[in-house]
Amino acid sequence: MRSVFVDKVASVAQHSNLGHELRLSKDIPCEEGVLLAVRVLNNKSRYNQLELTSGRMATVNQGDIIVGALGHRKALHGYSGHLPTALDVGSQVQILNIGGVLGICDSANPDVGAPFDCEVLGTVLHFPYLGERIGVPARAGARTLDRDIVLDVQDVPIVALAGTCMDSGKTAAACAIVGRLRHRGYDVAACKATGVSLRRDILAMEDAGASSTMIFSDLGIVTTTADNGPALTRSLLNSLAEARPDVIVIELGDGLLGAYGVEAILSDEAIRDALTSVVLCANDPVAAWGGARILREQFAIEPTVVTGPATDNDVGIDQIAERLSLRGINALSNGAALGDAVAELLPSKRGGVS
Repeated sequence: MRSVFVDKVASVAQHSNLGHELRLSKDIPCEEGVLLAVRVLNNKSRYNQLELTSGRMATVNQGDIIVGALGHRKALHGYSGHLPTALDVGSQVQILNIGGVLGICDSANPDVGAPFDCEVLGTVLHFPYLGERIGVPARAGARTLDRDIVLDVQDVPIVALAGTCMDSGKTAAACAIVGRLRHRGYDVAACKATGVSLRRDILAMEDAGASSTMIFSDLGIVTTTADNGPALTRSLLNSLAEARPDVIVIELGDGLLGAYGVEAILSDEAIRDALTSVVLCANDPVAAWGGARILREQFAIEPTVVTGPATDNDVGIDQIAERLSLRGINALSNGAALGDAVAELLPSKRGGVS
């Protein structure tokens, strides 16, 4: 066991309450969620920030010692990387995302450049046994996921946002909907159910007015998959429903076709039946057409509305209306109308501002 002073603790370690002086072990379990301390070996001019546990973004510099969590990532517009099978002190890993996921990078999108290379310093230890200096590997998450949990949303309406790809406008749409529903008098809870650990999106939903928020990493999941997606979604919805909000807004990160489990979630009959509204976020009219077809034919879901870059002007909106018989409403230029379209499917709420 050795001591180390760390410069930055990534948001993936949100629930570990770590200080800047940590104890490390040379024994490294290569398991998702295990927290490691690493030293950054290079500088980058692009995609060079880390989200801290405070939610602030900090620039990462060569020589920084940071804490992140082991995991994998499969992002079209970012890095693709896998969980290592064996690591020793001195091994190299890469930072796979802004939230602090650490793994072995397999490929990179040219827009983000090569990743940060990092030297492994050891496993972060925490000491759960009062009065004893017996350290155990620290892990991401506030609690362990119950994979057998049964969905019970207590009749709280659920609004889901599904996208055709990452960066298709899901979070912007979620924030617009949360903000408008709050203005109309609704108590809105919000969560993100799929993707790679990063708290930025749920922090934005809090800023928009969500009274409570959760993300899958609260359950110790660093990267979602088809295997864990349905269970974690049931757990997130159940947890938020306990406070009996008027509505829960859930963002399904990544796309309908992807490695993060959106298809598995929508294939879960209990989850699908609980959805009051599904908003489709699309990058262009062709993506909107394909996304609507997947929702309709594979899941028997009729989208409430289409938003995202496909609706940036009347060209896309008209195509969506003509080809899909759906409304297209842009979240950035007409967020109130988007929220109103969703509110049409919810129980009426008095006392809000129109």
